[in-house]
Amino acid sequence: MPKWLQKSLVVLISVLTFGLVAPPQSLLIDKAGAQKTLERDTYEQNSADTVSIALVDELQEGLLIESEENLQSNRQKWVQLRVKDAKELSFQKFGERIKPKIENEFEDFILPNIEKVIGIVAEQYPEEDLVHLAISEEPGKGKSEKIFHIKDEKTGEDVIRFHVRRDQPPHEGYWFNFHYHTHHDDYQTHHDLGSIYWAKNTPPNWMS
Repeated sequence: MPKWLQKSLVVLISVLTFGLVAPPQSLLIDKAGAQKTLERDTYEQNSADTVSIALVDELQEGLLIESEENLQSNRQKWVQLRVKDAKELSFQKFGERIKPKIENEFEDFILPNIEKVIGIVAEQYPEEDLVHLAISEEPGKGKSEKIFHIKDEKTGEDVIRFHVRRDQPPHEGYWFNFHYHTHHDDYQTHHDLGSIYWAKNTPPNWMS
């Protein structure tokens, strides 16, 4: 309806009824304005929906990142505890006669490699299964190579075995070779962690 006709009808109705009857709302509403209002409301609603979706996505992403960080934190804690165990059991195995001579080299060169390997083990298991990986409590005595093993208590199988072997290359004296074996090849392969020189004379037995 033309705007001039719309205004004329509003005036005419008011005059004829002495203002007692209000003109129809359809004549009072500016359709163009109403359309703009509708468009604005629709835009605002769509914008609100977009913000809501973005907020949900952001929250979900934040929760996912937090969950991953917690998972990584739990793995790191597990690794740190196992490394602490590894150090204590190694020193226990060395005994009072060997420990004073090799403990510094062990901490500087061998223990960091043990930590790396334990970290790899932790990455291979879901977090809920790490609690089932137990470390052995007693190193091997005498000439036994065993330092400690990590066992899956659910299967009863050793996951990894950390050992130290006494080597005597010709004319070089004695060395302590640290290595590990895994269950993947039935503990056959020696995976080297490093060696520490002892001396020309025969080393004492472990835990002596």
